[in-house]
Amino acid sequence: MTRIYESPLASRYASDYMLELFSADTRFTTWRRLWHALAKEERALGLPITEEQVRELGEHITDIDYELAAKREREVRHDVMAHVYAYGAAAPSAAGIIHLGATSCYVTDNADLIIYRDGLRYIRGELLKVISNLSDFASRYADTPALGYTHYQPAQLVTVGKRACLWIQDLVTDLDELDFALENIKFLGCRGTTGTEASFMDLFEGDAGKIDAMNRALAQDFGFEGCFDVCGQTYPRKVDSRIMNALSSIAQSCYKMACDIRLMQHDRQIEEPFEEEQIGSSAMAYKRNPMRCERMCSLSRYLMADSLNAAMTASSQWLERTLDDSANRRISLPEGFLCADAVLRLARNITFGMVVNEAIIERSVRDYLPFIATENILMEAVKRGGDRQKLHEIIRQRSMEASSRMKRGESWDLLGDLASVSSFGLSREHMEELLDPKLYTGRCAEQVKNYLEKIAPLTEGIAPGGCDIEV
Repeated sequence: MTRIYESPLASRYASDYMLELFSADTRFTTWRRLWHALAKEERALGLPITEEQVRELGEHITDIDYELAAKREREVRHDVMAHVYAYGAAAPSAAGIIHLGATSCYVTDNADLIIYRDGLRYIRGELLKVISNLSDFASRYADTPALGYTHYQPAQLVTVGKRACLWIQDLVTDLDELDFALENIKFLGCRGTTGTEASFMDLFEGDAGKIDAMNRALAQDFGFEGCFDVCGQTYPRKVDSRIMNALSSIAQSCYKMACDIRLMQHDRQIEEPFEEEQIGSSAMAYKRNPMRCERMCSLSRYLMADSLNAAMTASSQWLERTLDDSANRRISLPEGFLCADAVLRLARNITFGMVVNEAIIERSVRDYLPFIATENILMEAVKRGGDRQKLHEIIRQRSMEASSRMKRGESWDLLGDLASVSSFGLSREHMEELLDPKLYTGRCAEQVKNYLEKIAPLTEGIAPGGCDIEV
């Protein structure tokens, strides 16, 4: 136990991969990779940089002297220049050409773009795993009748699998949004203090073609198809807003799914996983609380709120550059990624181990099926010669009476009541023939089958699986 504050996202919720991706090591080694690549491309385009200098820079990408960098930053109050100094100390032959023609955003912004892109790719994989789990779940329960709810009041029957398909469809929509963000991330390149590339016009003696070649090569070195067409000193902060919107979208869908599961767990119809020795309450030993779904809702709510930071930052950038984005982005973007990761880890765990209590679901269906079946009963009575309007009134009166008895906790028998009316024309046995729940689920099973076939290519090769939740 440490006496220094740690983000709960780091200490409790996020994956090792995401923690490493947003670590200081990843960030500063990426800075060095960028400086090395810049020197390499500048040398290839004729600037006075030797092969030995490029080689030495390449040999010292990971051996960062953090104490030296921190000492230098205290002196100069500039993190980038402190790391230029530390890199130069490690590669002395190249100290004089590190960062040649660049501004700080060459390393800070391009490193962010690399890290965010890799983070989105990882999030995409986790999202597909959740979709795979839910697809398997929906297939298994495609035709299992369940009571539907509108306004959280009993409504026509659905199936357990059909309800899961609603969750899947939301997540597939999120996948589309995430893919759009990924496909449209570009590289900043090395563009100078206001995005005019003026320093490189000087270095390359006015040869704009060499500047374009340098930026194309840098983008390719780091796996990007190209650079932004125009920019200020930074890459457009609209990119951050687009990324955070995609992460927020995932949070919205996961919140909705977790909230649905919490509602159903209240009625013991569906439950999240529960460990053999798990304690639901410190006082009420019998409790089986939906702790994981509650946590997923809690973290999702944070992520939805966090996404507003990127929107406000994008809207408030002055002209070519202002630094009031920096402190906010250092917190909001990494925390957003870690939170999305934590939400999807919970989603994987829950969707793989979800418990369906079919007996309880069947009982709730049976309780309400006589009411749900009244329209079919009405049609059958009409076919046997009854008057539709008179029959409707009989059903209305007897249904209201049965509902009142149910609410008072008294016994009730709607079918028996209807059969006792001689003018109704249907026996109890005839009406019971109409009480097969699968007669009232419409096209649910067909819809599940068709939808899962449609999205199957998304999760091809991804087997359903869980994710351990430590605490």
